[in-house]
Amino acid sequence: MRFDGVIIVDWSAAAKPTTGKDSIWIGQAGSGVQPPVNAPTRHAAMEVLQSRIEVARASGQRLLIGADFPFAYPQGFAKALTGREGALALWQWLAAEVQDAPDNANNRFELANRINKGFPGVGPFWGCPAHLDLPHLPAKGSARQYMPFAERRAVEAAERGTQPVWKLFTTGSVGSQALLGIPRLAKLTADLGSACAVWPFEPLEDAEIVLAEVWPSLLTKEIAELEARYPCKDAAQVDILARAIAGLPTERMAALLKPDASLELLQEEGWILGAGAVQDLRSGLGETVPELTPPRLRNDCFAMPQGVSWVPVTEALAKLDSALIPLTTTETLPVAKAGGRILAEDVFAHRSNPPRPNSAVDGYGFAREALQGEGLYTLPLAKGRAAAGQPFEGAVPAGQAIRILTGAILPDGVDTVVLEEDCATDGARVAFDGPIKARINTRKAGEDVAEGEMALPKGRCLTPPDLALLAALGVGSVSAYRPLRVGVLSTGDEIIATAGDPALHHQIHDANRPMLLELARQWGFTPVDLGHVKDDPKKIRARLDKGARDADVILTSGGASAGDEDHVSRLLRSEATLSSWRIAMKPGRPLALALWKGIPVLGLPGNPVAAFVCALVFGRPALSKMAGGPFVAPQGFTVPAAFTKRKKAGRREYLRARLNEEGHAEVFRSEGSGRISGLSWAEGLVELPDDAVDITHGMHVRFVPYGSFRL
Repeated sequence: MRFDGVIIVDWSAAAKPTTGKDSIWIGQAGSGVQPPVNAPTRHAAMEVLQSRIEVARASGQRLLIGADFPFAYPQGFAKALTGREGALALWQWLAAEVQDAPDNANNRFELANRINKGFPGVGPFWGCPAHLDLPHLPAKGSARQYMPFAERRAVEAAERGTQPVWKLFTTGSVGSQALLGIPRLAKLTADLGSACAVWPFEPLEDAEIVLAEVWPSLLTKEIAELEARYPCKDAAQVDILARAIAGLPTERMAALLKPDASLELLQEEGWILGAGAVQDLRSGLGETVPELTPPRLRNDCFAMPQGVSWVPVTEALAKLDSALIPLTTTETLPVAKAGGRILAEDVFAHRSNPPRPNSAVDGYGFAREALQGEGLYTLPLAKGRAAAGQPFEGAVPAGQAIRILTGAILPDGVDTVVLEEDCATDGARVAFDGPIKARINTRKAGEDVAEGEMALPKGRCLTPPDLALLAALGVGSVSAYRPLRVGVLSTGDEIIATAGDPALHHQIHDANRPMLLELARQWGFTPVDLGHVKDDPKKIRARLDKGARDADVILTSGGASAGDEDHVSRLLRSEATLSSWRIAMKPGRPLALALWKGIPVLGLPGNPVAAFVCALVFGRPALSKMAGGPFVAPQGFTVPAAFTKRKKAGRREYLRARLNEEGHAEVFRSEGSGRISGLSWAEGLVELPDDAVDITHGMHVRFVPYGSFRL
């Protein structure tokens, strides 16, 4: 048996969304190979799997999905609990009883307590957090008083290092993973029906999708040798095991699917794919694990030429554009789930739109050349009609007409359609006035987009109309960049991190972090909240390290200048590559740009107004470029000014503004950078040029609405 693609899932029973080490990782090898991805919740992980399943099925490919948790329990448990034998009876029972919310909140401990209560004594499950009052679920396995079932399945007894499925808490609690993983897969199999089979419980011959239990620790040696190439051990495990299985020749794959165990045992207890045949499993790995080299910026990419002091906005934008590259990996996903994603490749039409010549109206169709003269025409009606989705079979005889509806393919013998309202009919004939132009009220095949033409270019962020276009052109899946992960970090002793918490007179609440996180979200990126840290270099360093692990780019606010308390700037200068750009603009002169362990850091001003304006002017195009899109420039337009201002030369200025009822730009009453209310009051920015200008009422100025920044 051969599989086109192999997906391996390292599962998690976490009760809250989590990423990084000890969370859910998904790797894929073979057809549709993908770098490991980290899902924060079980719900998100299933969405990834469903997306990849759709892509594989649309391409006619067979997929093996391996999940790293037990698929079954020791013999006798399924019947004792459900009254029916076989592991799949237990799958159905758990699917009905387990509650697992999209945010990972679940009832696994309460359910295990209820199961134990149904048996005499206490057992068989064990492992419980101390704060839960569950009398039938002991904290330790030694406290159980009822254990008629084996402690381990046969496959676990044969493989050293495995944990018992009864264990629900602390390190190695695969029992919790099974309780929360089995119901998810049970629902998946129900949705897929006969297209899916679970090994070794069901026949595999006709299945497009096969689910199997795996254990990456079978390749402990290989994982240890290659782990340094990956973000964490979990990412290494899923990628390496997926590559090992995908690399197996057909005969060795077939051998792994036939373990040395009785059919009765396999049906009841299941098996770990590759258990007892590790050498065969290793043979598939070969040299298939490449160095993972994520996109990186040059260490000197942010450096300004010597002698440059004040940088004009235009030059700073051009420098950023030339320095940045896409920083995320790509994946293939169904068109229906690609909204808001940035295309990694040009997309070409798989079929024409419309695919065939068709009618643009309800009416009557005929061959134009059959009409003679310019007067009143009467044509006999052919039997039948043509409708969208119900084409007319055969050809319309010359000199006859046929009833045709909007969207219907033009039958042979029809090239022209007369609008129904312009006709009279008695059911046998149709009459209408001339003159009639040839091909009137018809659409040509491919007049919108022809098969093979480029439909959308690389770098486009897919909109709802784009999805409609791609669907109409027969495009089932696209290659898109993974959403850029934007980490946001606030620093400062004066900052109170949580809105609403008590603050002393010398303290202020963190306004920048929620603002920047929401900007990232609205721009289609994945916001990563790195929280707030005090002005402590060790704590700032640790939080930057976390950002380098969890994000593709980090935004900081405050500490970007060169003062005594600018700890972020000092740390980036001493331990990373830092360039402090002094931008000739108001508000927001200081802009720090650095690389921390290969991850770009954009240090925005600490003042909320300056941070917001700099985020729009510089952050929006920079993040778009790093996400795989274009270096976007906001679209502005000229409107009369409803204000007066005398501006000196030397800096570009951005004024908080909105349009009044006459369509004139009025500006906020104060230009003070601490007036956050002006950001909320405004609907956009008035951009004043670098040169000196004397604005009077009615003079035209450039207004850039917030919507131009995709807000």
